[in-house]
Amino acid sequence: MTMATVDNQHSLSGEKNRKATKSLPEAARWISVAGRMAIPLMMLVLLITAWSLYVWAFDVPHYILPSPMRVAVALYTDWPILAPALLVTLKITFTALTIALVGGVALAVLMAQSRIAERALYPYAVILQVTPIVAIAPLILIYAPSTQAALLICAWIVAFFPILSNTVQGLKSTDHNLLNLFELYGASRWQTLVYLKMPNALPYFLAGLKIAGGLALIAAVVAEFAAGSAGAGSGLAFRLLESQFRLNIPRLFAALFLLSLTGVAIFLTTNTISYLLLRKWHESALKREN
Repeated sequence: MTMATVDNQHSLSGEKNRKATKSLPEAARWISVAGRMAIPLMMLVLLITAWSLYVWAFDVPHYILPSPMRVAVALYTDWPILAPALLVTLKITFTALTIALVGGVALAVLMAQSRIAERALYPYAVILQVTPIVAIAPLILIYAPSTQAALLICAWIVAFFPILSNTVQGLKSTDHNLLNLFELYGASRWQTLVYLKMPNALPYFLAGLKIAGGLALIAAVVAEFAAGSAGAGSGLAFRLLESQFRLNIPRLFAALFLLSLTGVAIFLTTNTISYLLLRKWHESALKREN
């Protein structure tokens, strides 16, 4: 056996050892992720089991507290009724969130670039935020061209401020040393905004997006409660009220389950977007990976 053959064997064995060593942390990471997912799933199973046992042990009528099985059956049998309502609620929620996202970021940039604009507009944004949406929903219903437009405006008002305030805070929190460095190199205001302030504001904006996603769904449901809309174009809020009036409690629980599932999906989506955008450089995402 030649010296070159021995060296090749040593290099191959070294490469295998490096790959095996590299795969160990990867496997440990996946085991950790599986463990974090297993704990809430086990808790969910325990809660459903306790719920079922309580209904069975005390013989609770289904029009007071239905069993999980009855809720599942209602979700399946009433799906043709619940699905269109879910689509209406989703449409209002995501349309309001999109408008709030575009308008909030644009207005935040304007306020960060102009103190006059901030002093002129920010107090009225605060007034919109602190005024209860239930209190102004009747007025919006009067002046809006349609009920759907009124629901969209209500959801937009609630989702708008978290994006605006967080983005403004992020744009104004840029390190002054970096601002002085950009000024020293002769960067324009546009270049400073695009290459320094906006990347610095990204974590703040994403935090506001997480908040606004859940609030848009809540506002869409609350606005529909206030509007009392009914008919083919109504959302899940009307189905909740309808189920309550008819004492169809299994359908009510099924509608609540769809709303909760929608809220969880929105949170997971915004959380995933935040992780993907920040995982390479921001401390919050880097600590999650370690």
